[in-house]
Amino acid sequence: MRKIILLPLLLISYCLYSQDATVKKLKENAEQSIKKDPADTAIKTWKKGGIYSINLSQGSLDNWAAGGDDFSLSINSILSMYAFYKKDRHSWDNTLDFNVGYVRTTSLGGRKNDDRLDFLSKYGYALTSKLNVAGLFNFRSQLFKGYTYPGKVKTFSSAFLSPAYILVSPGLDWKPFPEFSVFVSPATMRIIIVKDDTLSAKGLYGVDPGEHIETEVGAFMSINYLKEFNKIVSYKGRLDLFSNYQEDPQNIDLYFTNILNVKLSKVLSATWSVDMIYDDDVKLFGPTGKGARLQLKSLVGIGLLVKF
Repeated sequence: MRKIILLPLLLISYCLYSQDATVKKLKENAEQSIKKDPADTAIKTWKKGGIYSINLSQGSLDNWAAGGDDFSLSINSILSMYAFYKKDRHSWDNTLDFNVGYVRTTSLGGRKNDDRLDFLSKYGYALTSKLNVAGLFNFRSQLFKGYTYPGKVKTFSSAFLSPAYILVSPGLDWKPFPEFSVFVSPATMRIIIVKDDTLSAKGLYGVDPGEHIETEVGAFMSINYLKEFNKIVSYKGRLDLFSNYQEDPQNIDLYFTNILNVKLSKVLSATWSVDMIYDDDVKLFGPTGKGARLQLKSLVGIGLLVKF
């Protein structure tokens, strides 16, 4: 009788032990890290990423003998994204940059100090390992209304699509290494848009007074460099040069942007942004307010940096 009772108990114990061992084995397998099979030679066709940086500074004075603004507030943000495609002889590079900044002081009030929307897309078909025949599209504008302050007088100067620049360009793209490229085109069409009626009536940014669109044809070059030197320092730079065949081709328009990031901790970074623009059609400067000048903007800040 005892043997009859003990036999089921032994079977149940054996089953429970086996089940526990199986569960333990599954748990160990689940916790193991998955490593790429050395035989897997599949190449990623897309490389995507970007950064977002926001810098904030605030100051206040009260009975300060040395003088200064009683209150100041500055906030600047930079969003820079990229998506690069590469498969066989085909490549497709896309970048999007959106910068916005605002500063407010007791003496000057509130005004923007940065505003840029810039999308660049370039498709290439490889002729050799380093040379592509390519087509380039670029859209550049700003989102918010902007003002200049000649003689401390607030003057309306820009808005969304006023101006905006659309550039369509076939050419050759040389890539000696993945982070660097030089695009050259002898025949490029640049469209200037001034949507706002007030700015259009003044004939600003190269459009005829009362017109909203101006089309130019010329030679174009774009040099791009995007590099993460290490986990701390990264840089992105772009230089665009355009010569208008139809009017003063010797006066070459320049568009030069630079962003340098230095990571200070997991979330904090120092950012230095430098932009230079010379556009022979932008005649807002000088003693008469009708001359073209090199435009320079430099912003330095410490704040939050997110990489993705």
